[in-house]
Amino acid sequence: MSDRQRSPSPEFSPLAFGDDFAPLPEYKAAGTTEVDFSGLLGEPLKLHEDLKSGCGGQLWPAGMVLAKHMLRYHRDRLQHARILELGAGGGVVGLTVARGCASLEHPLYLTDMVEMESLMQHNISLNGLDDRVRARVLNWGEPLSQEILDFKPDIILAADCVYFEPAFPLLMQTLQNLMALVSTATIFFCFKKRRRADMQFLKAARKAFTITEIEDEDRPTFSREGLFLYTFTQKQ
Repeated sequence: MSDRQRSPSPEFSPLAFGDDFAPLPEYKAAGTTEVDFSGLLGEPLKLHEDLKSGCGGQLWPAGMVLAKHMLRYHRDRLQHARILELGAGGGVVGLTVARGCASLEHPLYLTDMVEMESLMQHNISLNGLDDRVRARVLNWGEPLSQEILDFKPDIILAADCVYFEPAFPLLMQTLQNLMALVSTATIFFCFKKRRRADMQFLKAARKAFTITEIEDEDRPTFSREGLFLYTFTQKQ
């Protein structure tokens, strides 16, 4: 995406967004969902949702927004990228990219806590992507594994990672560790504002990264739902 397609990032003041809090979605029973992102995927993606291992086992709006955005605007760029998803949950963003980019040059990594590893692997196999996608444990705040250090991801996907406030410093540390591997890497970051502290996280991130709000043709719709879509890059 060219610079002309991006809008200046707003000031990240929690007071600018009022006192409202976005409600949490209703939890769903375990089951399998198929999504094709308005036809952007020729063959629908199958996602098993199961909350027994944590809230990441459910499809969340930010994941759907980011997955659709990557298909619509970045499909060609992603063919050659080294892609890693943080806090993947069931893996909707990474698996959508893997399904939509049939000729990825590198394996794509889905990462989350150990409790989500079996669900990530289940959804990889459910979509026949075992040869292209790898499920790995990555605990925020801990040193990166040698496998990730050697992989050197240059596209990092993160959707609805701003959720549990005590984990914010750990998430920030991991983002900085990943960005230190490749100076030209880009983090695609989408989240739903639920509390003032969410915007405080972005305020802190702005000190560490250059943050740019991304244009998207669906932005008028998802912004009304309190969803935000940004890129994080290294400060020059």
